[in-house]
Amino acid sequence: MKDVTDCYHEFGDDRLPPGQRETSAFPVLSKSGTPPFDPETWEFRVTGAVENELTFSWDEFRALPAETQRQDFHCVTGWSTFDREFTGVPFLALADRAGVADDAVHVMFSALDDYTTDLPLEACMREEVLFAWELDGESLPRDHGGPLRVVTPHRYAYKGAKWVDGVEFLTDPEPGYWERRGYSETANPWREERYS
Repeated sequence: MKDVTDCYHEFGDDRLPPGQRETSAFPVLSKSGTPPFDPETWEFRVTGAVENELTFSWDEFRALPAETQRQDFHCVTGWSTFDREFTGVPFLALADRAGVADDAVHVMFSALDDYTTDLPLEACMREEVLFAWELDGESLPRDHGGPLRVVTPHRYAYKGAKWVDGVEFLTDPEPGYWERRGYSETANPWREERYS
């Protein structure tokens, strides 16, 4: 297992970002409830500024090389939970398979509930960004984004789309769902970048 809980050293002196409280619970938050999921029809698409656009069925995605990481998780609403174990496909592995174009600068994630969220490309091209299907050794619960969610331990968790079903590489930034509603584009917890 890879332990990336020390990534905070890059951003601040304390593992718990300012304005956060540590909890052993894992609260559930979403914009509109849990969408349906059918493993027979689900598709994951990699599109945009790439050399090879990719499409995976659920079985094909689960067959990709995966890893388990110990991560911390920071919610923009003010709580953090430490030492969670996520298993899934590293963003870097998908980006490598797709071949990111030289003019790609931004990434947009899409989800089954029509949620979107965006990040600069460099914030995604990190070892700790995962497309995760397991949490703490169990299948990712549906209300936590199962079958698949993005985890971004170096950013507030709204940047980690639940129920993710695609990623688009963009040549110009575009705001996602919460970003259009005033949330921060960069979402760095150690700088308390909650709102723009």
